[in-house]
Order: sequence, then C-alpha cells, then structure tokens
Amino acid sequence: MEKKWEIKQKPSTEIVKNLQDSLNISEALSILLAQRGITDYDLAKSYFNPSLEELHDPFLMKGMADAVSRIKNAIDDQENILIFGDYDVDGTTAVTLFYEFLSSIYSKVFFYIPDRNNEGYGISLQSINFAVENNISLVIALDCGIKAHEQILYAQTKGIDYIICDHHLPDKSVPKAYAVLDPKQKGCRYPYKDLSGCGVGFKLVQAYVEKFNLPKENLLPFLDLVAVSIAADIVPITGENRILAFAGLERLNTQPRLAFQHLIPINIRNNVNISNVVFSIAPKINAAGRIKHGSEAVRFMLSTNEEDCKKYSQEINSLNNERKMLDVDITNGALAQLSGIDTTGKYSTIVYDPTWNKGVIGIVASRLVDLYYKPTIVFTKNTEGEIVGSARSIQEFDIYSAIEKNADLLTQFGGHMAAAGLSIKEENFEEFKLKFDETVKEFSNGKLYSPSILIDKEISFNDMTRSFLESVMRMSPFGPDNMNPVFIAKDLLATDFRLVGKEHARLYVHQKDTRVTFPSIGFKLGKFAAQLEKGKSFDMVFTIGMNYWQGKGTWQLNIKDIRFRD
Repeated sequence: MEKKWEIKQKPSTEIVKNLQDSLNISEALSILLAQRGITDYDLAKSYFNPSLEELHDPFLMKGMADAVSRIKNAIDDQENILIFGDYDVDGTTAVTLFYEFLSSIYSKVFFYIPDRNNEGYGISLQSINFAVENNISLVIALDCGIKAHEQILYAQTKGIDYIICDHHLPDKSVPKAYAVLDPKQKGCRYPYKDLSGCGVGFKLVQAYVEKFNLPKENLLPFLDLVAVSIAADIVPITGENRILAFAGLERLNTQPRLAFQHLIPINIRNNVNISNVVFSIAPKINAAGRIKHGSEAVRFMLSTNEEDCKKYSQEINSLNNERKMLDVDITNGALAQLSGIDTTGKYSTIVYDPTWNKGVIGIVASRLVDLYYKPTIVFTKNTEGEIVGSARSIQEFDIYSAIEKNADLLTQFGGHMAAAGLSIKEENFEEFKLKFDETVKEFSNGKLYSPSILIDKEISFNDMTRSFLESVMRMSPFGPDNMNPVFIAKDLLATDFRLVGKEHARLYVHQKDTRVTFPSIGFKLGKFAAQLEKGKSFDMVFTIGMNYWQGKGTWQLNIKDIRFRD
C-alpha cells in the first residue's frame, strides 16, 4: 500500500531564530527542536542532558504514602507479600524490579505471573486463591488491576490487601484497594501521566527508598528494566520517561544485568538503543509468556548465576523461534480467511480461529494493520471456551474507545488507544463484529485511512555535516512523541546496489549537485532493484542512524520510502 508523504509545518521564524542564536546551532536543528516543543535554552538544556535529579517527587502520586506505609507495616509484622504482574514485557520487568528490591531487604516475598491461556490478563481468582493458600496478606499488583473491582472485593473477604500499581485508563471509579497508584486516576496530581507499568513500580521503590533513607544508589540497578519496559510498551519518550529511558539505556550499555548480557546481540553491545530493545530484546522476553509461562522470564531476569542464565537464555531463544513459526502460520491463516471474504465497505479487519495460539494473535494483528491499514482484532478461543481477542490500531484511530462503546457485549476488556485486549461470549461474537465495524465507521466519519509518513524537513546532503549528524543522534532516545527525525532528500542516484536476503536493499546514495554520498539500507525495498540498478533518479524519505560492525559504528541512512522522479 503506497504511503502518503506529509511534510510538517515549519515552526515560527522567531522561535527558530531564537534557538539558533541562544544555542549556536544550525537552522535545521533549530527547526527539529521547535517541532518537539523545545522552544528555549532551558528546555533544550534539559532535553539534551536528561538527569535523574529531575525525576518528580514520587509522593506527588495519589496513594503513594499509603502504599509505602502498608509495605513497611507488612515487613514489621512479618507478613507474606506477593508481587503480581502481567505476563508481557512491561509486567514481567515490573515484577522483576519490585521482587528484586523487596527481597533484598525482606525475606517473605513471592511473585506470581498469571497463565496467559488459563487465567488471562489481570488479577485472576486463581492468583487470589494462591495468596490464600500461602497465607499472603499483601499483594502488590503491577501493570494491571485498575479495573479489578470484583477481584479486589473478593480478596478483601479473604483478608488480603492490595496495592495496585497501574498505568492503564481507569473506569469512572478505581477498585477499593488499600492503595491505588495510577497517574491517570482522577484526583492524582502527579505531573507526568505516561509512565509504563514498570515505571509506576519504580516510583514506588523510589518512594520507599526516600522515606526510609536507603542509599539512592540502590535504584540504579533497576534502570535497565525500566528502559526495556518503556521501549516494549511503546509509551511516549517524553518527560520522565525520557529521563528513565536515557539512564536505563546507559545502564544497558555499561552494566546490564546478566540476563540482558545474554540477550543483547554481539554487534550492538555498548550501543543499544530503543529500537534494538523493541526488535532484539523485548520479543525474546515476551516469548516466555506467549508460548510457555511469563514466570520463566522473571526467573531469567532475576538470575545472577552464569550457568542458570545460559540455560534460561537458550530456552527463551527456543521459545522465541517457536513464536516466530506460530506467527507465520497464523498470519498465513488470517490472510487466507481474508482472501475468501468481501472486505469492500469494511472499516475494520476481524478474523477468528479457535485453534490459534493466544500468545501470538497480538503480533498477527499488528501485521494485518501493516497490510490493510484498518483497526484490527484477531480472535481465538481460550481454554474455558470464551472467545478472546487482541486489538491493534492505526495511528489516527482510538481503538480502545471503539471497544469501550460495545462493552455491553464483552465480559472483559482493557488497553489504550493503540492496543487492547478483550473477551466475549461466543453467542455475542457475530453481533460484536457488526457493531464494532459500525463504531469504527462512526468514529472515523466514514473515512477509510491510508498510511502516511510524516516528514520533519527537506534537507540537502550538503547540510548533513558530521556536527549535524551527531546533534541529531543526541536527540535520542527516540520513540513515540520523540521520533527519530524524518527527512526528505531529492534528486538522488543509487550506486553499488545489492540485495540483502530476498527483499532488503543495501546501497550508496548520492545527491546530484553535491559531493556527498551516504551508505543506506532499505528494508523491504528490494522490489525497486530494477529501477535502482538502471540509474533512475529518485526522492527518498529516511532517518539517520549508525550501523555497528565489530564494535565500530558508521553513519547510515535508514530508508523509509522512495519515489522515482519519472
């Protein structure tokens, strides 16, 4: 599907000139900063030098004082404490972080990750019963729980207190837990609202450390976990997340925990960025919860023994390979379904097969979004006979709100604008499919969207000096709301073109009327091989990056799209 190219509006000349003069930087870099809301010297100073000293006071978060007090009382009274969390990367890193911290100062600590297939997302009755059987009186729930009204009431009848640490959108009211930490809850004056689930857990640890005068250095070993959660959960790389991601990546590159040493590919060691985490580290951690059990990922990340770590990493790599095979099989099955039905006039993509692996349907939904560019839900059936789905959206559409409007047909749902999970009784499935598509049509005003690339600026290769390239790299870590700047350059020629695999292109790109040539890589652009080899001129949309080989980095343009000038 061809993508539209859209160039961002240029910021005001006054702001750009002010940045140029106060920072002594180029106009091009000033424009990039202004587009990201960096409009004066002080903001630029904080942006380019993220510091842990600028983290917010954790006690600004509603419920924090109660949460810290309850944990201290549990320790003083020798209560059993359970650390509970979701089975995805955000949840398992959060459980690892909090269990590692609490078990370093107290011995009666357990952790629990629900089974994706038998328990599903969130606080399960099975986990509460586990707490009862093990005489646990305090549960700290991470990356989930903000909608667990009934479960919390049930736990209270068993004498169990809950501290909920979540970052998802709450209902009109929050569960009646002992304490609820969620920056998005009503009445919470915490300045930053977009923490990951692991990030909320980190703030609770930070609060405990500050309250009881523990060494602040105790927080540093957890930063790699927080960075991995931020990258994997695709939360905005702004504000406090940017500080935590910056410090966490530094930790990953200098003192990563033993488990991450086994997951980081050799060619990027000491040079890990957010993209590397998303594509190289997070899928392997996720594979444990998708294919086997999320507790394996926690044990792996907690491990400090070389032999154990090696064993876990081999198992997780094996599970990830199995996940890849399931991914291909289910994607092919979904495409076969869609080829057999008329999708004309459909505003969403919905597929269902009761035999599909529940742990992989979210990945398949993302692939279908890439292919059809419509809000997508992939359904399968769980072990209890209920139909469960994983939803993924396009950048213009809030899929959570569309699901929420049809909540009367669902037994459970949760998530955010870009992704959600839901479950539904079989007898309501067909009605939900129809109503969901009608809701997508209504919310999008009958418009069918097409993918687009938002371009920061047109640039000449002459302006891409070493100083400029280095300044762009200092704008990292990149991610949502602080994306790697996207440029367009025109009237280019390809030299030394070659295919990598069957569909990727590696080439040198030269711009006419300049003396500059850049090595470039284009994923899935091998389809243009014939035109490129014939020397046809083209315009190119790209980002700037580094290619590392045997520990050495070279500048590289990462091609997002090309158009031939004829």
